[in-house]
Amino acid sequence: MLFDLDGTLVDPAGAITSGIRHAVTSHGLADPGEARVEALVGPPLQIGLRTLDGVTDENIDSIIAGYRARYAEVGMGQSVIYPGVVALLDALREAGIHVAVTTAKPINIARQLIARKGLDAHLDAIHGNADEHGSMGSSKTHIVAEALQHGKLDPATSVVVGDRHYDWDAARANSVASIGVAWGFAQDGELQQADAIAATTKELAVLLLGTQVAAKLGLDENLMQEGAK
Repeated sequence: MLFDLDGTLVDPAGAITSGIRHAVTSHGLADPGEARVEALVGPPLQIGLRTLDGVTDENIDSIIAGYRARYAEVGMGQSVIYPGVVALLDALREAGIHVAVTTAKPINIARQLIARKGLDAHLDAIHGNADEHGSMGSSKTHIVAEALQHGKLDPATSVVVGDRHYDWDAARANSVASIGVAWGFAQDGELQQADAIAATTKELAVLLLGTQVAAKLGLDENLMQEGAK
């Protein structure tokens, strides 16, 4: 089972969007606003930032450095694990299912966040972007492929769970099924591109483990909805 990180397992609680806005405005550029920046959660910053007015080849590295410094100082602390996630991850592993993270975040930052939130004890592997500069583009295909190979996973029985089309695009490219979670950063109409949709962690547990096992986890149907974006 392959999970995206931000917007799927972990709620950035505004840390990513506020961090991007802070980094952009501190370089004298106009504030793009929260709604505009939410669309940037998913692909590498090198890709998303280039869609903002005023971001150029000359200032993008400095903007990214400013964002990452603020994220390390403030953002990681603000991020919280979505309700029900730990119980679900543990149930999957108890069922003998390999559980890994596949994120477009730079791998070192992903590991720091996961360790800080204590999620590392509930995962079998972490796969992220080895290229911090994003020259591999916005695709996560290579990250999912790496996870499949590392875990010796059969694509026919694997699932990618995420909140953006980058996740199910990567799944499709690797002949893997996909589930879109409704509590993340999906844009209008984006979730419908996934093979299935889960509105809550309870629904996700049912899709991944079946009704009987999911019922034993005691997940609150309304708990996730209160934290949904």
